[in-house]
Amino acid sequence: MSTLDEEERREYYRIDDRIALEIRVLGDAEAGETDLLQDASPLFNLLSELHLSEFESQHLLRQVSETDRTLVNFLKAQNKRIDLLSQLVAQTLTSRIGEPQPVTLSEGGITFRQRQPLAPQTPLSIKMALMPQALGLLLRARVVHCYDSDGECEIGTEFVAMSDAQRQLLARYILQKQQLERRLARDQSELPVP
Repeated sequence: MSTLDEEERREYYRIDDRIALEIRVLGDAEAGETDLLQDASPLFNLLSELHLSEFESQHLLRQVSETDRTLVNFLKAQNKRIDLLSQLVAQTLTSRIGEPQPVTLSEGGITFRQRQPLAPQTPLSIKMALMPQALGLLLRARVVHCYDSDGECEIGTEFVAMSDAQRQLLARYILQKQQLERRLARDQSELPVP
């Protein structure tokens, strides 16, 4: 195990999940670009922007909640409507990106399986649709490792050039998923044994 893997294991919490995923190897010219959204579909761009704007407006909603309860309730109702539209867009995108597949996800990177091997340091564009939150992220990554595993390649990546908002959205998703897993485990342990 490399030092990077050991450091990442200590720095980020990992979850096993099933997500819709589209991986694209970036060419030399694309690898240096900072804006990947130009190669995404308009629906994916919309989904990403909806979540980023919702995330960025959270602190404003908290400030308004201190002064005007009626306005906050109205804004929360509007936010719920937008979330429902986001879920519809995400379901449409999921059918275009592909069926959800098993991955291991952290704030630092993603591990997935595919048939074709990828060399370490290969730059990638990773398009993810995270459900049920309908979170669409388009991130840049680089391959950290590629191992042969049962006839497929297990590919570990590290995210690069993430914005703070993207990192926080991903962290929030991972935390919510972790909380759900713990709640389900607790609920199952409390079930009476027949």
